[in-house]
Amino acid sequence: MEGRRRAALHRDDGNDALRRAPHPLILVAIVKPAKAAIDPSHSPGDSDAMITTGIAVGRPGPAEIAPYYFTYIDKVPGDDVMGVLAAQLDEVPAFLSGISEERSLYRYAPDKWSLREVLGHVNDTERTMLFRAFWFARGFDTPLPSFDEKTAAAASGAHAVPWARHVEEFRAVRLASRAFFRNLPAEAWSRSGIASGNPFSVRGLAYVVAGHAAHHVGVIREKYS
Repeated sequence: MEGRRRAALHRDDGNDALRRAPHPLILVAIVKPAKAAIDPSHSPGDSDAMITTGIAVGRPGPAEIAPYYFTYIDKVPGDDVMGVLAAQLDEVPAFLSGISEERSLYRYAPDKWSLREVLGHVNDTERTMLFRAFWFARGFDTPLPSFDEKTAAAASGAHAVPWARHVEEFRAVRLASRAFFRNLPAEAWSRSGIASGNPFSVRGLAYVVAGHAAHHVGVIREKYS
């Protein structure tokens, strides 16, 4: 992701640029209006908008994060990134579960990743962005290193892991991301730091997580179907 960006900011991180928008289900979430405080009657099925204590997260501004990452941020509609993260938790696995084990080994060109490698990359990137969000939200100011997606993919052994377990891993990683973001205090969303030589706000990283997943679902639909 970032190793490729240093060579050419306009390139896709592991895939060609999309010719059309991702499937709308991956981007749109219908959530209940936020309440001013946590509802003691909250149940696991309630929307994330109800458990963020009325915090208006808003969208990241251009000074919060390197321009390259707006490739992903711009794929997230509106101001409710928590709603999008929640919607993707159901919609992305439902879409990916329609892909067979055999098909998951497919690559549309010899030099492109297989579907298993693509999803492994999505999971690794979410982990990386979540750790950055944790680091900055908790007040650490030590700059973090870059993330080279090619190095990660080469060492992942993605083809030895069944497709169903890759999909299960997406859900597990996303559950961890949602748990972290929805428990943040209001002031943590605007905290920021440096990673890969670039600024990142916690809010911007949440949008990158959602937008990066949406981007690659679009690539899968266009290039791998």
